[in-house]
Amino acid sequence: MLEIIISVCLGIGLSASAGFRVFVPLLLLSIAGYFEWIPLNEDWQWAGSLTAIIVLAVASIIELGAYFIPYVDNLLDTISIPLATVAGTLVMFTVLGDVDPIYSWTLAIIAGGGTAATIATSTSAARATSTTVTAGVANPIISFLEAVFSTLLSILSISAPVIAVVVVILTFFGIRKLYRKIFRKSSLSRKRDTFKPIEKS
Repeated sequence: MLEIIISVCLGIGLSASAGFRVFVPLLLLSIAGYFEWIPLNEDWQWAGSLTAIIVLAVASIIELGAYFIPYVDNLLDTISIPLATVAGTLVMFTVLGDVDPIYSWTLAIIAGGGTAATIATSTSAARATSTTVTAGVANPIISFLEAVFSTLLSILSISAPVIAVVVVILTFFGIRKLYRKIFRKSSLSRKRDTFKPIEKS
C-alpha cells in the first residue's frame, strides 16, 4: 500500500510538471527508468530505453526553444492542454507498476490527466494575459520560469514524491489566488467603465 501511495505521489508530481512543459517530465522519467531509480509499469518498460531518452531529449529541446519565441508560444498553447493531459495520464499510468489496469487507468485519467490539464490551462491563460498586456515582451520570462519549475518539480517528484505533492497543492492554491486577484481587478475595471460619467459636448 505504501508503495502504491508513493507511486501516486510520483505520478501527480510529474503530471503537474507536464502541465508546465510536456516533454521535460517525460524525459526525466525515462532517464530515471533507464537507471532503474524508479520502477516502471511492465507494459511501459520501453519508456526507460536509450532510444526513448534520445527522442524525448530532442523533443524537450525543441519545445523549450519554441516557447521563447513570442506568439509562437501562444500557438503552442492552443495544443498544450490536450498534449499535457495525455502526457499526465501516461506518466501516472507508467509509474503505477503492477496495479490493476482498471484502477491504474482510472487514477491516470483523473489524477494524472486532470492535474496536467489544470496546470496547462492556467499557464496558457497567464501567457495570453502577458501577450495582451506586454505585447509578448514578458513571455520569454514566463517561459523561462515555467521551464525551470517543470524541471525542478520533476526532479523533486522522482527524489521525494510526497514533498512534490505538497508543492503541487501549494501551486494550485497559488494559481487560485492569482485568478481571484485577476478576476477582482477585471471586475473593478468593468464597473468603472460602466459608471464612468458621460462627458458633455
